[in-house]
Order: sequence, then C-alpha cells, then structure tokens
Amino acid sequence: MDNISQHTFHIPVMGLGFTIDTPTKVAKYGVTSVVSIMEDHLIEQMREVVSKRENYDYNRINENEYDYRAKRITEYLNLLNNVVNKQTEKIKSENFETDYDINNYFKLLPDSITEKKIYQTLNLYNEEDKKIVYQKLKDFIKPGSIDVNIMTKLDKVNYDKNGNELPNEFSDALSALRGYANSELNSSIIFSAGLNPRLFTYCESFPDFFPDEKSQIKKKIVLKVSDYRSALIQGKFLAKKGLWVSEFRIESGINCGGHTFISNGILLGPILEEFKLKRNELLNELLTDCNNALSKLNKNKLSENPDFKITAQGGVGTTSENDLLIEYYKIDSVGWGSPFLLVPEVTNVDYETLQKLAKANTEDYFLSEASPLGVPFNNFRLSSSEEQRKRRIAKNKPGSPCYKKFLSNNKEFTERVICTASRQYQNLKINQIKASNLSSIAINKQIELVKEKDCLCEGLGASALLVSKTKLSHNLSAVAICPGPNLAYFSGIYSFKQMVDHIYGKTNILNKLFRPNFFIKELELYVDYLKKEIEKYAIGISNRNESFFKGFIQNLFSGINYYENLSTKLKAELGIFNKVNIQYLDKLKETINQLLDSFNEEKKLVY
Repeated sequence: MDNISQHTFHIPVMGLGFTIDTPTKVAKYGVTSVVSIMEDHLIEQMREVVSKRENYDYNRINENEYDYRAKRITEYLNLLNNVVNKQTEKIKSENFETDYDINNYFKLLPDSITEKKIYQTLNLYNEEDKKIVYQKLKDFIKPGSIDVNIMTKLDKVNYDKNGNELPNEFSDALSALRGYANSELNSSIIFSAGLNPRLFTYCESFPDFFPDEKSQIKKKIVLKVSDYRSALIQGKFLAKKGLWVSEFRIESGINCGGHTFISNGILLGPILEEFKLKRNELLNELLTDCNNALSKLNKNKLSENPDFKITAQGGVGTTSENDLLIEYYKIDSVGWGSPFLLVPEVTNVDYETLQKLAKANTEDYFLSEASPLGVPFNNFRLSSSEEQRKRRIAKNKPGSPCYKKFLSNNKEFTERVICTASRQYQNLKINQIKASNLSSIAINKQIELVKEKDCLCEGLGASALLVSKTKLSHNLSAVAICPGPNLAYFSGIYSFKQMVDHIYGKTNILNKLFRPNFFIKELELYVDYLKKEIEKYAIGISNRNESFFKGFIQNLFSGINYYENLSTKLKAELGIFNKVNIQYLDKLKETINQLLDSFNEEKKLVY
C-alpha cells in the first residue's frame, strides 16, 4: 500500500520506546510517525504486546537463533504494517453516517485539503450524488508512513557465544538496517547522528533502496542533518553509490528532544534560509551524481522529478511557527515531537512520568551530560531515572550495572568497549581523575561530569513496558525521558484530536508561561550552552580553543542580525516576531556581549 501522509506534520522518533508502536495509533488517520529499531530486546517484547493486543499469533525469536536481531526487527515491522493496513481497510469499509474512525480521519485533516472541504459539505449532496462522493473520499484514504530510525553512532561490534568477534554485518546498526530492508514496509529509514560509511554502503546490498522500472523507490533514505554542508556531503556520498536521499530532515542543533548535535553557534533560521535558496541546486547536483552512478551499475534511473523533500523539526509549538516553516521556508512537513509525550493515545509515557510532565516548568528541563555517547542530551530533572542516578551516587555506587551494552563505545581502560554510564567505567575513571594533577575545582567538576552519565538502554525503553504492563528487563523500572525544552509550555494531558487541532490553529493549549518564539528560544539555549563552555574553559577542563569561542559568538551575532532583518520583512506577513520577542532578542544580545567580556577575562585564569 502506498503510504503518503495527508498531513503537514509528522511525529519524529522519541527515545527507544515512546513511539515504538505509535504507527498503530496514528497511521490509520494518515499521520506519519517514526519507530526506533535499535533495541531488539525491547522490540521483541513489544512484538508480543502488539500481537496480543491486535489478535495476531506470536512466536518468540530467541537469541540463539541465527541473525536473531535482524529477524526480530523484520517481524516487528511486518506486524506493524499488517496492523496498519488492516486498520485502514476497516476505515474504508465504514459508514460516514454512523461510524467514528472514517469521520475522524477527515475531521483531523488540515482545512487546506480539498477532500476535507468536500467532506465538510456532504450535507449539500442528494442521496445519489453522496454515494459517488463517499467513494471518492474513501479512495483518498491512505495510511501515514511507518518510518524507522537508526542512530548511526550506535554501531557496536558484536560477539558470538564463544567470545569471537562477528563480521561487520552483525554490528548493531547494520543488523538493524538489514531487519528493515527485509521487511514488507514501503516507507523511509531516517539516519540520524551523521555519516557512518559502512552503514551507508551496506544499503547497496538491498534492491529496495534502488529505483524500480517505474523509477519508484520502495524504501527511501532520509538524512537528519544540522546544516546544508552536512546534507551535501552525506547526500553526495550516497548518490555516488546510486542511493537517492528522498528527504533531508533539518533539526535544531539544541532546541529538540533527545540527543542534541550542537552547531558552532549557527542558528536554525539561517540554516533554513540556505536550504531554501539552494534547494534546487542541491536536488540537481545529487540527481546528476545518482543517475550517473545508476547508469554505471546498470540499474533503473530516477525520473527527472524524483521524491525530494526538505522537512524540519525542533522546538515548534504554535501554528504561526508551523506556518512560517511551510509558507516562508517552503518546508514539506514539520516535526512535532515532545508535545505528543502528553498524548497517551499516541506515545508510551507511564502514569507517574506523565503526571510530572504535565505539571513541570522550564527549570525541570535541562541540557545534560547523561548520554554515554558524549553528546549533549536533553533531560528531565523529575524523571525516576534521574532520581535513581542520584541515589546510586549517595550510596557511593555511581553508574549502572549495564546489562544491554548498546551504548558501549569506550576502550580507555579495557580491551573490549564498555559503556561510560557503567559502574565499571565510572569507578575506573574517577580513580584516574583523582590521581591527576588538576586543581581541586577541576577534579570535582570532572568527577561530577562522569557521574552524570546515565543508563539510556534501560531507561528510554522502560516506559513502554510499564504502559503495556510487561515484565521489565532486569527489574529496572526507572524511566529516562528526553523531552525538548518546548514541553515546558504545555501543561496538561491531551487527546490526539486536541493536539492536532492545536497544530492546525483550531485551538490553543499552551499554558500561560512566557514562551519565546522557537528561533529565539534556540538562541537562548545556545547562550546558556556557551556560558557553561566558558566556565569549563576557565577551570581548565575544556577541549575548546580560543578560535572556537570567537567563531561561536560571531555566528550567534550573525544569526541575530538575520532575525532582526527577518522580523522587519515578515512582520506584516506572519507576525512571527512580536514586540516582546524583539525585546527578548535585544536582551540576549546584551548577554552575549557580557559573555564575550567574561571569556576575554577568563582566558587569563586557565590553570
């Protein structure tokens, strides 16, 4: 079945488990969502959950089976596909006069859709014409895409039961890719966290990533990128192998949920502007490279107008922001992530965490060093995972037992990689730091940063198991959750319809807190990040040099200048920058100048 979203928004991947079965809840309404396929243990548990819920047979795939990781992923994705197709056929069979889902499908659509307008005027047709119109509307119904996500940095080498290293194709990321490639899905795979050459090259092994005789691609590649340069580099790497990038998904470097791949102070607005101006240039350059490669491979070529989308996400919270991206920057779809954590119909958030999120304020969301990947991670102070981490430190037992080892990537003290959130690593590292010649201030700060690492393998999947009342892995019930700071401006628990109506401007569910425009909020977050980096530099534990800070500050000022010009240009058109936001922008400009003065002073204080 052709999966094309009828909506102007999509639901991005959230953690390991928060959106793991979201397609079974929203795809039947034409909404696209993204599933993480990195944690095969959780996937196998959720395959049993979904099978029982939807009345499908379930036979466990055990770890002693050959290629069990990829098989688990394939079977789970096929299950999701079957469930969604069945749901969609049921909607198509329903009666407009009496049934709920078929009416809800059209009520949820944006008002700009022609079929929505026809639906809204059904009462104007006579009975004979209604039959024709009903059929036309039913033919329009299509499910949202069941997309999947692989974080390219999660590509640990694996070993057999005798301790022998397995071939590359059995690494975490390659096994996950194979699991997706072997599935029945006609959808997209999103690669996030940058270029992984062996993973990207492995796509060549599967025909579904190449055009068929009609120039259609069954399994499309989407790259999550932070700027135009990375899009061009990664896009050309794939194109020269005959692999087409159907979508570039631009994400704010800092104003998003989960891991944050922070830029050198380059702001989202200027990044989007560059994509807007160079969109056709990017398309044409990649299309030429890709078709040349396909010709050399004797494969079907792409059409002159292949699928090519530019989408964006990160901190969007109002209809006007959504419209700005679509109308001014010509974005094809906008990602709405964290707000859906407050929608139990859509995501898996356990009751305790849900109640805390619904009442949280801006101070409860913070940028942390929790990720073992060494990438900044948006965190929630009130999570049970944070509470557990602090309890372990209080008992002088920092770190996690580390059972699943998906984020193991460090060989500083061991022959095999271990996880920096593990108790083993933290004990070794803390002893090393204590024996160093750093100042007491620097030693304490470094130890604090080591202890901040948390177990995400268990924590980011626990909530899905709690919601489905499934046995928890190793009885670890602490929930890690990674909402973006934008969630502070939503206070409550909402229905799916309420959230969609908010996105499309039919209602407003924001709380009463002052909420900066999402561009300005990103700037504020970058200013806070800069301040912390300067503090590290001042006590001698930063790997940044002077040119980094100067470049960062210069990019912030360049971005501010862009926003000031944009506010003048768009004030009458979209009203995106009101007086309060402009004042806030001026205040942040003053703060950056103060940080620059502070940095110039602190250069003299480095130990």
